[in-house]
Amino acid sequence: MPLSLPLLLVVVLVGLCIGSFLNVVIHRLPKMLERSWRAECAELSGTAAAPEEPKYNLLVPRSRCPACGHPIGALENIPVVSYILLNGKCKACKAGISARYPLVEALTAVLTAGAVIRFGATPAALAACIMLWILVALTFIDFDTQLLPDNLTLPLLWAGLLANVLGYIPWVSLRDAVIGAIAGYLVLWTIYWLFKLIRGKEGMGYGDFKLLAALGAWLGWQMLPLIVLLSSVVGAAIGLALVAFKGRDHQVPLAFGPYLAIAGVIALFFGKPLVALYFPG
Repeated sequence: MPLSLPLLLVVVLVGLCIGSFLNVVIHRLPKMLERSWRAECAELSGTAAAPEEPKYNLLVPRSRCPACGHPIGALENIPVVSYILLNGKCKACKAGISARYPLVEALTAVLTAGAVIRFGATPAALAACIMLWILVALTFIDFDTQLLPDNLTLPLLWAGLLANVLGYIPWVSLRDAVIGAIAGYLVLWTIYWLFKLIRGKEGMGYGDFKLLAALGAWLGWQMLPLIVLLSSVVGAAIGLALVAFKGRDHQVPLAFGPYLAIAGVIALFFGKPLVALYFPG
């Protein structure tokens, strides 16, 4: 049943607001983890405790311009619109604002609308949106830091299994989801150790194992060959493009998580007909 225009507009607005929050997660979560790791290292090493740092989480402190510290008001924080009205510059100091902020907001809105159009106003659409939102955050965090935080990958995995228990993903059985989670982890774990034994160095991080396990939990084990193939193709294409056009050193490792996430999105929307090519019937 086609969505009405008012409902679609509401979905887009929700997606924009979620995208604005994801910008906060992408920026702050790695810093929060770094603070936690520093505190743990100090405790384990028995060194003197550092002065207590100001409270810092996803809600506190208020967002500020990184250049001048100007507090960002509500009217300066309207997704996409504020960026356009401010001409991509801080209201106070006129320093440039990264175009990635409206990009994340717009991307999240498009994916949210796509999920609701694809699955209708159903629990399946809500489940798909949750999966997509977490994948957006993981993609940009991995691009920035080459980290896939357990704070996101593990909830994504458990949410996938829970969604299947509740029947919110009707095209995936709970059995296929559990096998998908196990197989997703073991596939990359095996590749990791084979690469390490052959080359004597690590080829990927453990976060990649957990991310593929999470995708298997959401989409079932049948999607795993497609996801691995697509992520490899996308990763190779982007890697070659960066070397050719940006002069990137091919020895510098690339984050693999974003390509797994992109492949997971493709599998969510188009996976069934693609999987039918190698699992007919």
